Amino acid sequence: MTIFPCAKINLGLNIVSRRPDGYHNLETVFYPIPLCDVLSVHKMDHDFPSEKPCDLKVTGLDIEGDEDSNLVVKAYNLIAKDFRLPRIHAHLYKRIPSQAGLGGGSSDAAHMIRLLDEEFHLNMGISEMERYACQLGADCAFFITSETAYAQGIGEILEPADNEFGNLEGYYLALAKPPIAVSTREAFSKITPRQPMKCCRDIVRQPIETWRSELSNDFEQSIFSFHPSIGMIKEKFYDLGAVYSQMSGSGSCVFGIFKEPPLPIGKHFPDCFTEVLKLK
Repeated sequence: MTIFPCAKINLGLNIVSRRPDGYHNLETVFYPIPLCDVLSVHKMDHDFPSEKPCDLKVTGLDIEGDEDSNLVVKAYNLIAKDFRLPRIHAHLYKRIPSQAGLGGGSSDAAHMIRLLDEEFHLNMGISEMERYACQLGADCAFFITSETAYAQGIGEILEPADNEFGNLEGYYLALAKPPIAVSTREAFSKITPRQPMKCCRDIVRQPIETWRSELSNDFEQSIFSFHPSIGMIKEKFYDLGAVYSQMSGSGSCVFGIFKEPPLPIGKHFPDCFTEVLKLK
């Protein structure tokens, strides 16, 4: 069986308070985009010489870490604690770049849970799958349904979005991800938690032309100070005619939203991973 874990962008991202456990509460709108990895599994033959219950092969874009530490394997192991699963071969073809703020690893984990549920008739249901996904990462639960959502807490408290969130249909999304790894320490180093004057959920419901002056990602200030080249990508997108541009998550990928298909962007960002997608 094969499934296609999608990426996401954040429409706005505000760090609103610090929690007693040391984490931070945030507000953001998760928006799924049609950039997908490919994940497939099939049962392992009884005679296959492997001691691993989940034998994973990763191809496509390079990612850090060995395959045994991949979130796909961790998702399998988590579900296997409570359900009897056969040994499996898993193949993950990576198209979503890592350390980009696009949620690729979280999506792979959540879709592995979905795939196991469907392929092996576990009958977990959405809520139960989301509870498992939360144990693997704060934004993993979003990818169980991959439907546009307003997120709070550390990203695990999700509210359904209504039809007003569909106002990006027909727009074009350009992505540019430089070869820069942004650490969590860098991302939070200059953050002062505060409640924004207007919630990102409400701004996203407004016409997109208002977003540039109102919709913000609180991580940009600190990350752009450490890595000015990331901020330059955002400005270049505006120079190219983007209606709105923002760094996604804690970076380092920057997206631009265009009304018309943008000119080939690869020549503008020769050292970056780039992609142009039509939003549906």
